[in-house]
Parts: sequence; structure tokens; C-alpha cells
Amino acid sequence: MPSPAILAVRELFNQMPNNLLINESLARLARENSRAAQIVQLRFFTGLSLEQAGEVLGVTERTAKRDWAFARAWLYHDMRASIQS
Repeated sequence: MPSPAILAVRELFNQMPNNLLINESLARLARENSRAAQIVQLRFFTGLSLEQAGEVLGVTERTAKRDWAFARAWLYHDMRASIQS
């Protein structure tokens, strides 16, 4: 079962009339932390595990987990702010 953060991001995504929100948020995240954005892309769009995503990016699974946690929280707050404005 997906984590509450993933469910929240998906819910926000479903509230949007198109896919622009996720693309814009990912672009902003990439400017803030490019590796975290890459982790999101590898996890969300290709379905890789954290271990696999870390391997692709040349980082440990622990680092991939930290990046994933940061990215989830960052995207949640960014997309929430975008919807509320």
C-alpha cells in the first residue's frame, strides 16, 4: 500500500485538470535538488525500487531513501501551494 504522502500527492494530482502541475513541480524540485527530482522520476514514472533508483544514480539505497523522503515532502508542499493559489 502506498504511503500517506504518496496518496496525498496522487490526490492533489487528480484534482488538477491536466498533468501540468506535476511537471511544473518537478521542474522546480530539479532546480532545488536535481537528484531528488531524478529519484521521483525513476520511482513514479518507471516504477523502480529505491535500491534500483539508487543504483542508476550511483548512490546508496540509504541516500536514495533520504532523497525520496525529501522529494515527497517538497512536492506535497509545492503542489498544495500551487493548488491553493
